[in-house]
Amino acid sequence: MGWGSYSLDNRKARSKERGYASRSVREIFSQREINRAMNPYGVKIRESRDSEEHPESVSIILALDVTGSMGSISHHLVKEGLPKIMGRIIQSGTKDPQLMFLAIGDHEYDRSPLQVGQFESSDELLDKWLTNVYLEGGGGGNTGESYLLAWYFAAFHTSIDCFEKRKQKGFLFTIGDEPTLPDIEAKDLKQIMGDGQYEAFHAATLLDKARESYHVYHLHIKQTYAGGMQETMEGWKQILGDHLIILDQHEEVSTVIPEIIARVTREKKGTPDNGKSTFTPSTEIIL
Repeated sequence: MGWGSYSLDNRKARSKERGYASRSVREIFSQREINRAMNPYGVKIRESRDSEEHPESVSIILALDVTGSMGSISHHLVKEGLPKIMGRIIQSGTKDPQLMFLAIGDHEYDRSPLQVGQFESSDELLDKWLTNVYLEGGGGGNTGESYLLAWYFAAFHTSIDCFEKRKQKGFLFTIGDEPTLPDIEAKDLKQIMGDGQYEAFHAATLLDKARESYHVYHLHIKQTYAGGMQETMEGWKQILGDHLIILDQHEEVSTVIPEIIARVTREKKGTPDNGKSTFTPSTEIIL
């Protein structure tokens, strides 16, 4: 996957044609159950490959919390956030980004705790996968969501040329307002992923596995009741340390994600910042 290119002009025209700016969450996200193409059951590998069109692919995963309080993030991305993210990534010098959406719920309570897209480069296909996300709106009373499933899927079910050919890690961003659930049983993974041999995992183990080939960040949204709880933020700090980013408003994801990618890329290349950082004062970045 990963063919085509991201055109801001084409995306703007499509947004106008489909009325993204004025349509409600339920009008845009019309899936009332998981889209078959995004069901992880039976999925072995999602690939991000180099090509003549994209010779230096950079793999990026956005794992969106789609439980009750966080559907607004997906809505923001469709309305205006996604073109800002892709435009800024490309303008900052990452010419061949390939982005894949995951959707995260709660594996202890939800029918569809994990949804998986494909790595894509074109504006049309990225819109397709994003709007195919099923906003289940679940989550339970267990004080956590299954962000660890994003780490699991990245670690065991993706194959990315940027790392395998050039030892350049991809980027994995989970976005939400609750703690991660601490572990997952083998039977739960089997129910989600299908036939195969599975084992139980602690979240820390999955995070370490994902970090082998991805720069892993969590964007914690403070604007909900759950997100404003200090113990939740302290818990994330203990897990992720300097890769926790705390945001006051979910709209800030469209600024922060490309800025992190640009900053990490500059650091790897030894390129000076030259005042390019655009973080707003309300954004607490811990890098």
